[in-house]
Amino acid sequence: MKILVCDDDREIVEAITIYLEKEGYSVIAAYNGKEALDTLRREQMQLIILDIMMPEMDGIQALLKLREYSSIPVILLSAKSEDADKILGLNVGADDYITKPFNPLELVARVKSQLRRYTQLGGMAESGGNLLINGGITMDIEQQLVTVEGEVKKFTPTEFRILKLFMENVGMVFSSAQIYERIWDEDAYATDNIVSVHIRRIREKIEIDPKNPDYIKVIWGVGYRMVGKK
Repeated sequence: MKILVCDDDREIVEAITIYLEKEGYSVIAAYNGKEALDTLRREQMQLIILDIMMPEMDGIQALLKLREYSSIPVILLSAKSEDADKILGLNVGADDYITKPFNPLELVARVKSQLRRYTQLGGMAESGGNLLINGGITMDIEQQLVTVEGEVKKFTPTEFRILKLFMENVGMVFSSAQIYERIWDEDAYATDNIVSVHIRRIREKIEIDPKNPDYIKVIWGVGYRMVGKK
């Protein structure tokens, strides 16, 4: 599998490359957002590790352009002082983030987790054509396709998995921690922001009025549930 690592700090790129190559991944380096996008036009990747603060084109700008045509998993790298940028990154389509300085083994674990879920999502066609329907939302698991009132909507892999969790469990309440543990496949620590940002993005795609949602409701102090519709 090919992974694109993009950071203007060449030592960080080299360190990440060493750890990923030890795990058998093929790594291609880029040093700013523009270079990353140029590389993605030439090479097919399975995952991107993308720094936020970079010259020429930063990670947020690159991610915005990338999400216009691709749902490839993206893990953001950020400094501790960039909390607002991390939330912005999740809002515009990142699947996960990790804060510098980071444990390389944790980064490798997150890469493996994202790739496992991405390939499982891509391999669902083998399990037969499953349709999940709730009101005006139709999820075709085989085609990895979601339509809302007949209109095709683009979802990142993480958004797709969260919506699938709700579609398969209409009426069931999930806490933020439960959603995180099921979707990210790891213990939940201070995950409310990550989950709430993804829920917000999903609502923007499935709700007529995302601020007054009909489908995914907040159960205050408990979590979220999807309301069944005819």
